[in-house]
Amino acid sequence: MEKLYNYIGGKLIDPVSNTWFDNFHPATGTVYSHIPDSDQRDVQLAVDAAEAAFPAWSTLAAEKRSEILSRLSDLIKRDLELLAQAESKDNGKPVSLARIVDIPRAVSNFEFFATAILHFATEAHAMESSAINYTLRQPIGVVGCISPWNLPLYLFSWKIAPALAAGNCVVAKPSEVTPMTAYLLSKLCIEAGMPAGVLNIVHGLGGKAGQAIVEHPKIKAVSFTGGTKTGAGLAATAAPMFKKLSLELGGKNPNIIFADCDFDAMLKTTLQSSFANQGQICLCGSRIFVERPLYEKFRDAFVEKVKQLKPGNPADEGTRMGAVVSQAHMEKVLSYIQLAREEGGTVLCGGERVVLEGELKTGWYIAPTVIEGLAFDCRTNQEEIFGPVVTIMPFDTEEEVLEMANSTVYGLAATVWTQHLTRAHRVANNLQSGIVWINCWLLRDLRTPFGGVKASGVGREGGFEALRFFTEAKNVCVKL
Repeated sequence: MEKLYNYIGGKLIDPVSNTWFDNFHPATGTVYSHIPDSDQRDVQLAVDAAEAAFPAWSTLAAEKRSEILSRLSDLIKRDLELLAQAESKDNGKPVSLARIVDIPRAVSNFEFFATAILHFATEAHAMESSAINYTLRQPIGVVGCISPWNLPLYLFSWKIAPALAAGNCVVAKPSEVTPMTAYLLSKLCIEAGMPAGVLNIVHGLGGKAGQAIVEHPKIKAVSFTGGTKTGAGLAATAAPMFKKLSLELGGKNPNIIFADCDFDAMLKTTLQSSFANQGQICLCGSRIFVERPLYEKFRDAFVEKVKQLKPGNPADEGTRMGAVVSQAHMEKVLSYIQLAREEGGTVLCGGERVVLEGELKTGWYIAPTVIEGLAFDCRTNQEEIFGPVVTIMPFDTEEEVLEMANSTVYGLAATVWTQHLTRAHRVANNLQSGIVWINCWLLRDLRTPFGGVKASGVGREGGFEALRFFTEAKNVCVKL
């Protein structure tokens, strides 16, 4: 059975403890590889390697850093099929999704920041004839990047690419639930000629390896994507140490559908925005609000489409719904469906575990679930479920739907469907959300800021926002 290794100081090495734990194949519920059980000693080795590499990497010309990141991007593109198969096996998502979304996006992340750093400009401010101020943006030093399990290589590269492009050295931890593509990336880093110690990948549990990264005094900034509760704990550790923090946290995203929408386009996209990656995308719209004149037509058409979504083997080309990521997560999602029933909701379709045949019978599958009849402020509609479960609710006025949409502690993303131009802008302005899509979903321009408000996060990722986060601004004033 395959063992994964830490990538520290340019080499693949055993964890200091020489212990591993199991990595599961969600489609079958069986162990298929072993992960390093790293701790603070492994993190210390990674920090030492990063500190040693920082002087040379931070002063290397941006063009040279760009060349290395571009080579890495090309290698990911070369190995796209291998990485897509690995992502599907490790995460449970359909291989078709990994092939067209996850791995191409990792390619794009490295390509984008390899180029962006060449165009990263700073400001100058003239004080009439007395002085001129200019801003230097300098790399921070050693930074930590901790990524989640739902989009493993996609979000891992989204963090480390700008950190490296800006001249920092990185200690990174992928989710222990989905470590495989990060491990394969470490091999590609060696092939790409990444200098030893510039990127270090430490595998292990969040409470051990992740916590050791957050609390290490030499790690000056931390970028984290994950649950809001975990983010709060991370902030409690990092804030007294005055670390820079970027936190991309949970969501309970509203999908607002007005009666004048393009119905066919809306229905097709809403199916995707509800159940892509088994609903395990922080941007999925889990609360669907439909203007009352359209409600019954939408409900009936939507449920009919959802019933056609059948969970299947993620490795099959025709599969569009795979397994959820773990047994514990499956049980959590099923518990929320039961909660919805207790709160008075009616399950219109789905609502149960799906048991497939053969070796897949022990896999972790849930039928896509649609629930109606719930109050907008019940627990099911307020707490993040992060699975193939959506609720649908009618509304009568714009004011009413805004109150319901903004009622949660979260504020990551929202979708609005309408052909009314001024209403679209007005609703977008009044939504408490970091991202609003109008008549589309998950249409991403990597130049734009990404992140949420309220309990959905702190700071922004993407574009020059990410490069600003991974640098320190210094004002220089010159008297003329």
